[in-house]
Amino acid sequence: MRLAPARSFLAPILAAVAAMTLTAADAPLFKASFLTTGEFTGGIEGPACDRAGNLYCVSFREARNIGRVTPDGRSELFVALPEKSAGNGIRFNPQGIMFVADYTGHNVLRVDPDTRAVSVLVHNPAMNQPNDLAIAKDGTLYASDPNWKNGTGQVWRITPDGKSHLEARDMGTTNGIEVSPDGRHVYVNESVQRNIWVFDRASDGSLSNKRLLRKFDDFGFDGMRSDIDGNLYVTRHGKGTVVKLSPKGEILREIDVLGPNPSNICFGGPDGCTAYVTEAKSMRVVQFRVDRPGLEWSRWKR
Repeated sequence: MRLAPARSFLAPILAAVAAMTLTAADAPLFKASFLTTGEFTGGIEGPACDRAGNLYCVSFREARNIGRVTPDGRSELFVALPEKSAGNGIRFNPQGIMFVADYTGHNVLRVDPDTRAVSVLVHNPAMNQPNDLAIAKDGTLYASDPNWKNGTGQVWRITPDGKSHLEARDMGTTNGIEVSPDGRHVYVNESVQRNIWVFDRASDGSLSNKRLLRKFDDFGFDGMRSDIDGNLYVTRHGKGTVVKLSPKGEILREIDVLGPNPSNICFGGPDGCTAYVTEAKSMRVVQFRVDRPGLEWSRWKR
């Protein structure tokens, strides 16, 4: 049997790939659509993308599972955390190591991307329930640490060698957290009190000079991420939107995410301009295109 030339055999595949890329690039900005169709629980949270563009979220079928979602929406189990652990925020360092806030175990966990081995980066019984994570360019992690029962919260700094330092205490219910693109500031929001605070970040990673960036009068906050320009995308739990704020706290726009309870957000896609939002009521991931790449994506390109 005579085989078709390689070029003609590959042509339909290459055309399909090109069409998918074109479709993503040409999609309308800030208009949400569903990416996943099920398999996550109401605890869906912690979205983060790896270098290849795969998306990872917690609560895949049960609280201790982390699922991996391909760019076309196919979901599978990536890793099961240890018994009695439950993940929340996820971050990757530039080497591809995954870090997970384990809110039931008072830990931040480390997951090897190749072996999928899970180890404890830091355990501290003084942590309430580490919730969300942010990571600086030098690998320093920051963890929000709310006490929902008491309406209080803390912020921890975690060095790459696994040492924890309490950077802020006596806050409200700390939740979304992010480092600015220049590494000079850390932003923290409070879900119940509806405040967004900004700290100065020193060369050793320590935080000081807490001040209010913006206060909202209604609905709660959850996860928060930055684009490469320092604009913050904040999930508004209960309102069903993501609000885009300038580095000065000005409202630039608000995006409907097709469900009332967005829990977190990250950026990925081939150009870093796809936002992925976990929505807890529908138990799905929502995606929409943005005008500027996410900060996380830009670090993969260095």
